[in-house]
Amino acid sequence: MAGIDVVIPAGGKIADEFERVVGVSSKALIKYEDVSVLHRTIKALRGSRNVGRIIVVGRPDVMMSEEASMVDACLPAGDSSVDNIKIALDHLAKLDFPPDRVMVVTADLPFLTTAAVDEFLGLCIGYVDLYVPIINRNDWEEKFPGAEATFVKLLDGEWTTGCVFIISERGFKIAQPHIEKVFQLRKSKTKMAMLLGWKFLWDYMNKKLTVTDIEKKIEEIVGINGMAVPGAPAEVAYDIDYLDDYHYTLSVFRARAAREAAEREAAEKAAANQ
Repeated sequence: MAGIDVVIPAGGKIADEFERVVGVSSKALIKYEDVSVLHRTIKALRGSRNVGRIIVVGRPDVMMSEEASMVDACLPAGDSSVDNIKIALDHLAKLDFPPDRVMVVTADLPFLTTAAVDEFLGLCIGYVDLYVPIINRNDWEEKFPGAEATFVKLLDGEWTTGCVFIISERGFKIAQPHIEKVFQLRKSKTKMAMLLGWKFLWDYMNKKLTVTDIEKKIEEIVGINGMAVPGAPAEVAYDIDYLDDYHYTLSVFRARAAREAAEREAAEKAAANQ
């Protein structure tokens, strides 16, 4: 899977209270240690030999940012993340060697690393239209103790999904109207129940479903073949949706900086005593 092109939908605007705290209106431009999440994401991707072109689709402030010069193209955002993926795919289709599939990486993953990118790609075996990383609760809590996440309880464990996925061009074209429909119905429990089917919901509530059952239901609804990717690194799932996420991330970076400073000081003292 060498040289897979990457799409970064960076059109997300944060709430007013959140904006007052972080000083920017786009999640992608939130900074830790004076480095934006988008900058960190691009750097992690550029570090991988498995990544090809990188396309960002963002708001005007993203397009005018320093980060825009770090990628192959920075395009104006549409009305939704689904629109933004389509905008990037349409752009790539006009280039030499258009891709048959892309990796989509959200712009709010502060802990994403090159190693995590390569680990996820290495787990995507075979060829299906959609690969979605899933992270077990135990793996999440080991990596991010005390951090909140939404887990689905299934017969074979508790899982949360990642924010990095691979989708084929064919798969996206087929799935786009279905994805948009799910987005439209997601806030209505009754309509979502009608979409999923009452038997499926009953089995879910009684913890009778497995990851494989979920895969089959997605294929049935969306119309493409997909694969859940268990064992994916937790870094592909930690995103910044709320102020609590921001403050947790800030505490991790501060603790890391303090630890590194202490280690440097200890090394300098050891060298001075020799």
